[in-house]
Amino acid sequence: MSLVVTPNVEHIVMLQGKAYPERVTEEFVSAYQAASLRLCDSRILRALAWLRGVSLTVLPGSDLTMLLFEQGWLNGRKVALIGGDAAMPQDLKVRFPDVDIVQYIPPMGVLENEPAIERIAEFLQSDNWHYILFAIGAPRSEIIAHRIMCRGTTRGVAFCIGASIEFMLGRKRRAPKWMQRAGLEWAFRLLTEPRRLWRRYLVDAPKIISIFAAWRA
Repeated sequence: MSLVVTPNVEHIVMLQGKAYPERVTEEFVSAYQAASLRLCDSRILRALAWLRGVSLTVLPGSDLTMLLFEQGWLNGRKVALIGGDAAMPQDLKVRFPDVDIVQYIPPMGVLENEPAIERIAEFLQSDNWHYILFAIGAPRSEIIAHRIMCRGTTRGVAFCIGASIEFMLGRKRRAPKWMQRAGLEWAFRLLTEPRRLWRRYLVDAPKIISIFAAWRA
């Protein structure tokens, strides 16, 4: 099994130990270090990297997920979906009839629930998957995917996709293209889901400034 991750501002803050306990940070860092591919998800990160003389190409995770579905990469393949809701596979089948998805829905608080993680591992060991889509949020998706990868008993390419399928199915609205291009997608998400996302964007995300300052130093 190999792992693909899509770093954004929130992820960088977590990787620097600014958002979660040390144990979670260490596992998240290990997952990132073990990833086969890291694709920049954030235009803000690209701009900060440019100021430091580093050129990054942006491929948002939601766009990557859409490409996998719309360009036929998943057609005729064995695809596992970890997370989402019970209606999601059928809704995807209506839109993408050539994609066959088998879903496993873990309980809430799965990262602190070792038996639940074990059940995910058993589910993924039950077949030879081509693709595995982890839709249980960061850092849960990355950490659990990495733990399972380290066992060496699961096949497939794992993607940590967050809420990408919800955007693709229209269950959540994505920012207009002009806001995406301007690096303001975070502001749109905050306006549409303020109760759930206020801490992420108003408390945790601004920590990227001190991280960037230290990086320049």
